[in-house]
Amino acid sequence: MKHGIIKKGLFALVVALMLASTLLFAGCASDTDIIDEEGYRLSGDSSGFVLLSEAVPDAILEIRYYSTYNFVGDRIDGYEEPLAFLTKEAAAALKAVSDELVGMGYRLKIYDAYRPQKAVTNFKNWALDVNDVRMKQYFYPELEKDVLFPLGYIAAHSGHSRGSTVDLTLFDMTLQKEVDMGGTFDYFGELSHPDYRGITQQQYDNRMILRNVMIKHGFKPLVEEWWHFTLEDEPYPDTYFTFPINSDSLKR
Repeated sequence: MKHGIIKKGLFALVVALMLASTLLFAGCASDTDIIDEEGYRLSGDSSGFVLLSEAVPDAILEIRYYSTYNFVGDRIDGYEEPLAFLTKEAAAALKAVSDELVGMGYRLKIYDAYRPQKAVTNFKNWALDVNDVRMKQYFYPELEKDVLFPLGYIAAHSGHSRGSTVDLTLFDMTLQKEVDMGGTFDYFGELSHPDYRGITQQQYDNRMILRNVMIKHGFKPLVEEWWHFTLEDEPYPDTYFTFPINSDSLKR
């Protein structure tokens, strides 16, 4: 009889341990995802991302937010190394874009890809400081800084943080320089609209070369920015990621 009691006790202990380990695993799995005060899902899980320079080896990187040449004038929070990350799906589609453009004599130049939520918060805090206008003459000469939020140039969350959006231009391999798009990356104004016609025909045609190939391979453009494209079928449409951009962030 004692043996039966012992066996039942051991069985109950095993079940309890299995249940505890299951709950512990579930708790660990959910630790990377939180819902912020505005109802957005934030995640620190980088397992669905790849290094863009490995996935698209022909791409040229000029990570503006790692430098001080951007509309803020400082290196942006979360950009700890001059690297670019994208979701696996977006990177695969961008590789197809790159392959086609290489055949046309161009390479892609990448300004930004995945953007940590910390960086977006950095932008928000900068926008609220109306006295910091160091870069106004270069990036928003036509606008007062206090309208950047109302007009949507700065927001509390960015599609870049979902990991399938990329900012880029074309590099002409024959001329060995960037293609003339009639306006600079991150310029806040109508000049940056892809269909803006106050530029030369060649500049407009250059924008359309980039736009058409990106759309062909599954990216959708943004009406306000000629350089900005998001994968149509992005894998994480409701998740904003938080991990920083450095060599240790991607899981191998």
